[in-house]
Amino acid sequence: MFSEKKLLKQARALKKTIVFPEAGYSDRTIAAIKYLKKKKIVDVLLVGDDSSLVIRDKSLTDYKIVNPKTSPLREKFAKTLYSKRKDKGMTMEEAEELVLDPYYFATLLVDAGIADGMVSGAESTTAQTIKPALQIIGPMKKGELVSSSILLYGKNKFLKDKTLLIGDCGVIPNPTAKELATIADQTTETYRQIGLENPKVAFLSYSTKGSAKGEMVDKVREAAELFKKKGITFDGELQFDAAMVKSVAETKAPQSPVAGDANILIYPDLNTGNISYKTMQYIGGLSAVGPILQGLKKPVNDLSRGCSVEDIIMVAAITALQSVKKGENK
Repeated sequence: MFSEKKLLKQARALKKTIVFPEAGYSDRTIAAIKYLKKKKIVDVLLVGDDSSLVIRDKSLTDYKIVNPKTSPLREKFAKTLYSKRKDKGMTMEEAEELVLDPYYFATLLVDAGIADGMVSGAESTTAQTIKPALQIIGPMKKGELVSSSILLYGKNKFLKDKTLLIGDCGVIPNPTAKELATIADQTTETYRQIGLENPKVAFLSYSTKGSAKGEMVDKVREAAELFKKKGITFDGELQFDAAMVKSVAETKAPQSPVAGDANILIYPDLNTGNISYKTMQYIGGLSAVGPILQGLKKPVNDLSRGCSVEDIIMVAAITALQSVKKGENK
C-alpha cells in the first residue's frame, strides 16, 4: 500500500537538491517549494530573475536562486550545450540564446551535478520539459528509450487501497512491441524506486488470451513474450477488466498469475494510456502523480498542467528517490 508520508520521509533522509524553473510564473510551484523547504523534504533551488522572484514573494529572499542572465555559469553552460548539440547543427549563438531559457538552464544544472533532479511542467507543455532533458542529459545508454509512468492512488469503491503505476502516458505515441517491453521494464523499476513491492505487470489490450485478433493484439502479445526475460510476475494480453477485476479474471483468464490483481498496467499506445489515467483521476477521484520520466541518466520530471500543489510536492520527492545511484543508501 502506498504511503505519502513514507515517501516524503524517504526523500527527506536523502537531502537531495531539486531545481524548479517555473517559480517566476507559477503560484502552485511557489506554494509547493515553500512546503518542501519548511519540511526539509528536499533542498530547493530556483531558476529565474532573483529580483522579480523576491518582488513576487518576499519570503523567497531565503531561497537559493540562480539567474541565467547574471550567473557565472552562463558561459560555461553555453559551451556545454554547444558541445552536446553541435553535431545536430546547433550554433554557438543558438546555444548562448537557449541557455537563458529557464528549462534549459535548470536541466544544465542537473547535468552538471549542481542539482540532483528537476521538476517542471505546471505551466508548460511536456515538450518544454522533455526536449532539454533529451538533448542535454540523454538516456541511460545511447539510443535507449525514455518513457513515462503515472502513479495512481487513493481510496474509491473499485481500487480500495491498491496503488497503480501505468505507462506510457506522456512520451511514446505508438510504441513497438520491443518498446512496450522496455516501458514495462522501466515502469517496474520506477515502482521499486518509490518503495512499492510485489510488482504484477499486465500488458493491456482489447483482447484477453486470444479472445480477439488484430495487429494491436499481436503487438501486445509479442511485448509480453519479450518481457519474459525480466524475471517479474506478468501476463498479457489482458483486457482492463481481466487485469483488475477478480470475478472477471476467473472467467477470462483463470490461469493468469496477475489477472484480477495487477498493479502495473502497460497500455498499448499513448492515446489509451493518457486518456485512461485522466479518466481515473477525474472520474475515479484518484490522485495522479506524474508523468514520471523513465530511462534518463539523471531525473527530470514533468507535471500535468492540471497538477495540484500536492502533486508538485510528490513529484519532487519521487525525483529525489530516482536520483539515488546504485550502491547509495536510501
